[in-house]
Amino acid sequence: MLDRIKKNPKIKWALIILLSGIALFFLFFATIYFGVWGKIPSSRELSDLKQNKATQVLASKGELIGKFYIFDRQPIAFEALPSYLIEALIATEDVRFYEHDGIDNRSLLRVFFKSILLQDDSAGGGSTITLQLAKNIYGRKDYGALGIVINKMQEAIIAKRLEDIYSKDEIIQLYFNTVPFSDNTYGIESASMKFFNKHTSELTLEEAAVLVGMLKASHYYNPRIFPERSRLRRDVVLVQMSKYGYLTEAKAQEAKMAPLVLDYKNFSHDKGIAPYFREQVRKTVSKLLDTLKNKDGDKYNIYRDGLIVHTTLNYKMQELAEEAMLEHMKELQSQHESSYGEAAPWIKNKKILDDAIKSSKKYKALKSKGLSDSEITNALSEKHPVEVFDYDGITTKNMSTIDSIAHYLKFLNSGILALNPENGAVEAWVGGIDFRYFQYDHVTQSKRQVGSTFKPIVYTAALENGMDPCTYFSVREVTYDNGWTPSNSSSEGDDPFMNYNLKTALSHSMNTIAVKVLMETGVDNVISEARKMGIKSDLPAVPSIALGTASLSVEELAGAYTSYVNNSKPVTPYFITKIEDGNGNLLAEFKPKVAKTRAFSEDNRKIMLDMMQATVNEGTATRLRSTYGLRNDIAGKTGTTQDNKDGWFVGITPNLVCVTWVGSDDHRIGFRTTSIGQGANSALPIFAKLMQKMNDDSEFKTITSARFQPLSQELASLMNCDPQERDNLLERIFKSKNSSRSNRNRDKKKKKGFLNKLFGKKEKNN
Repeated sequence: MLDRIKKNPKIKWALIILLSGIALFFLFFATIYFGVWGKIPSSRELSDLKQNKATQVLASKGELIGKFYIFDRQPIAFEALPSYLIEALIATEDVRFYEHDGIDNRSLLRVFFKSILLQDDSAGGGSTITLQLAKNIYGRKDYGALGIVINKMQEAIIAKRLEDIYSKDEIIQLYFNTVPFSDNTYGIESASMKFFNKHTSELTLEEAAVLVGMLKASHYYNPRIFPERSRLRRDVVLVQMSKYGYLTEAKAQEAKMAPLVLDYKNFSHDKGIAPYFREQVRKTVSKLLDTLKNKDGDKYNIYRDGLIVHTTLNYKMQELAEEAMLEHMKELQSQHESSYGEAAPWIKNKKILDDAIKSSKKYKALKSKGLSDSEITNALSEKHPVEVFDYDGITTKNMSTIDSIAHYLKFLNSGILALNPENGAVEAWVGGIDFRYFQYDHVTQSKRQVGSTFKPIVYTAALENGMDPCTYFSVREVTYDNGWTPSNSSSEGDDPFMNYNLKTALSHSMNTIAVKVLMETGVDNVISEARKMGIKSDLPAVPSIALGTASLSVEELAGAYTSYVNNSKPVTPYFITKIEDGNGNLLAEFKPKVAKTRAFSEDNRKIMLDMMQATVNEGTATRLRSTYGLRNDIAGKTGTTQDNKDGWFVGITPNLVCVTWVGSDDHRIGFRTTSIGQGANSALPIFAKLMQKMNDDSEFKTITSARFQPLSQELASLMNCDPQERDNLLERIFKSKNSSRSNRNRDKKKKKGFLNKLFGKKEKNN
């Protein structure tokens, strides 16, 4: 034989070429094995696989409300994988999975000849689940013409090592936790939650087939974009399951008849439920993680470490709050624009528009390039397709950057915070009308003048400093030392000789009396009371503070008002209960922060609640009864700031405190008329609509059915006085001659003083 080879040069050279080829192949393989083309993970590294995992944000009952991630991945256990999901994968991707050791030699030969010898990159067919797992974990690199060969050999080496380390079930688990799906989603649990809004364990056979079918080409078979393609691919998976004995033919046919129905939930940071709340959670958790370290001594990463953040948010209430806000704001925006007509300040006020233009990112970018103002204006005036927000939907319009800026200037915005007054737990948080286009959070970031919602603090301070609830004050206007003359917006100020008790004055939000109550109580005492109620912002020590010239956030005001239904103790709003790692180990826990001491007496708390219930029943918030038909026990206070810049409403029930604010982000743009801009019209309806929706849902019965404790006989007697009285003849003459007299604080029950003795009982007007 050797002699034949030596005598026949063709055989000799053929043998040399063959042996050289084999040697070169093994040499080439050795370069891959030993990492010349890139390091291959060792068995030790593979035994401790770590993948980026999405941090989950959960509502109070465990509902998923959002995620923070680089890759959207939520690992789950093998036991959570339905059997038909595993069978669908094996039938479609690797029918001999339980027979091979990571490499299907029969299929590999086919790939070798087609891909290598025939250079057919699309041949496929040789990949096993384990090989795909290797690719999922480590990806592929571009090695030029030899890329497909090098990558597949690297994957083969990794696959063999994986099979040596993990059982078949563990490989299935790892595969499903790492495999990529459409829309930047990794892992079966994330895909299940995104496309069907359910956990993997809850998937139906048809839904499992849809997700497995997507693996062939995740974008091409994306059921959100290409539903018909996805349905046809699903049917192929079902046929494969029947072919290999996992389904009967009848069951497969039945499943193929089912329609493809998605319940798509996009966990994009800008979209979905509670985006402003989720952003606040992200900021808070990120800051906290800087102080925590894992077992390796490294800081946790909110985007990579698969943490679980438990929050106080009531998922259903949040949905209803967002619905209520959008329903009202759409209508209010229409009123707002119609009231201005062609005189709209976002168009006609050159200063406002110019300031907005110069604050824009595009203007600053052009300015940084050294362009002149005229060049910048020309650039910003060029029209182009722009995606714009409107309440009728997101549309694309051909408009300039200046047009776009003017468009967004016209929008009113809103902030809503609903708290459990007992512990400060945030139940609902709406920071604006749409996070995609208005990312400024009006719950925490924005501080606006609070208007008449500050008056209850003034009246509480007055009671705490000994003022009797039946003290009467004249509605008459008074000019103070600084030349300031507060007036009333309502008809109660028409008769300068009329006097009102505290309950009537507060419920009808009489400005002149609020200032007189403050002056008699003392500005310092009022500020001190505000501090006791949890207000930490700067408070101006001026008479106008009685009318709410102090600027507070929605969050701060809500916390102060909780004291009226929490045993006179204010609470600090909180929204995270605990943070766990991916294995459920507790990393941090948060407890309610309730003030240790009472801000005011129990009797004065009940008196103030009674006064604020009168606001709803007969005062400035009667729309809750007359327009919205609410019969719940509700106390409240409306608020409107100067020139109708801000509208406020605070709604109080025994088990819920809710603050709503409405206004323009540019302080110079107010409502054109008080009828539109007053808190009763601009902010109150959001609370009213929310309560209507909660009344229709039995889940909220503990809130909607709760009742305030009635006044005791002693307190009812203390407040048993006529709401108003009119000056007698001598008092009118005296007031006419002495217009600087600011009030007439007379305890009507005791009937002391010269005038009472001289004229007896006063003339009443009920």
